[in-house]
Amino acid sequence: MLHYAVVFLVIALIAAVFGFGGIAAGAVGIAKVLFVVFLIMAVVSFLFGILRKG
Repeated sequence: MLHYAVVFLVIALIAAVFGFGGIAAGAVGIAKVLFVVFLIMAVVSFLFGILRKG
């Protein structure tokens, strides 16, 4: 998940350099959503790991 967020961020940076503002904004939005989903999944996984051992 984090890999895809970074990929979309790189796509957004490249699009912004070449002047494609709409595509860059869309890619940044997708990257933000994927990063938030990654964070939520990481926290949930961490909490389940603690609960299983305890």
